[in-house]
Amino acid sequence: MTREEYIKRLLEHYLIVSVLSEKNGCKVIRIRNRQKNTDLVLRSFSVPVPAYDELYKIKNENLPIIYDTVTLSDGQIVLEEYIDGITVAQIMETGKYRYMGARKIIKSVCSALTIIHNLGITHRDIKPENVMISKNGRVVLIDFNASNKMSKAKRDTVVMGTVGYASPEQLGISRSDARTDIYALGVMLNVMLTGKHPSELIAKGKAGRIVRKSTSINPDERYQTAERLAKAL
Repeated sequence: MTREEYIKRLLEHYLIVSVLSEKNGCKVIRIRNRQKNTDLVLRSFSVPVPAYDELYKIKNENLPIIYDTVTLSDGQIVLEEYIDGITVAQIMETGKYRYMGARKIIKSVCSALTIIHNLGITHRDIKPENVMISKNGRVVLIDFNASNKMSKAKRDTVVMGTVGYASPEQLGISRSDARTDIYALGVMLNVMLTGKHPSELIAKGKAGRIVRKSTSINPDERYQTAERLAKAL
């Protein structure tokens, strides 16, 4: 069965609310159950993303619920929890964060990262657009499209991530691992507090020291785990 055929069958019971994004071989659609009037997110991948099979087994408030993953002849379909809320990026359109507000969000992302890193997965695209805040204040790390299984290879074979948030090792210099996500999270903390990349302006005080350590060019000089970063906050 192809992805198109699978979606056609699914739409016997669901209707399309909106197309959320379509890029890099991935189409993300918000769909609604016709009878229950509840929403889901459908992700259609031309190339399967193994992380979703791992997330399917996990239940954590800082990660989206994955209801199903289906490998098909031309890719993969993922059915995911729809989170009613807005991204950190959207919140920042109205201004910068204070330290305590940013701290709460970064610690929640650290909680999500601790789980996926223990599964051997790096997210590789941590940024304000990929952190959702639900209407009841739940912080959820989303969009594992760029994620990768950690390995002992010398370097990443595919350059992934977002410019400004991608660590040096994501540019093909070496192999990404848990510290890759620490780098991006340090950048995100700085942007939340200053509106600027650390290369332009570093946050003051304790936050600035955390940003500097998190975004060190040398991965060995960063916080080595998300748990250590959370404790430093």
